[in-house]
Amino acid sequence: MRIGKVIGNIWATRKEEKLSGLKLLIIQPVNVVTDELDRAPLVAADIIGAGIGEMVIFVSGSSARGAVGDMQTPVDATVVGIVDDLEIDKSLI
Repeated sequence: MRIGKVIGNIWATRKEEKLSGLKLLIIQPVNVVTDELDRAPLVAADIIGAGIGEMVIFVSGSSARGAVGDMQTPVDATVVGIVDDLEIDKSLI
């Protein structure tokens, strides 16, 4: 699991049939230790109703496909949680 910030939405009128009904978001992965951007933004399926500006937990690979309920759905990332708060003891890093 990784943490990122929702920075946008994507709408696609033509897409793979198995993506029908899935909301697609643009996620900017974040390094929570340094509060810096971590990698390029990515597209993720949203199964929980996250919105722009929210910090989210997302999974990738087979975990992303499992989260949407069908291992044949062509997704690389899926939002599985909205972060309410986080606390990091930086002295342990």
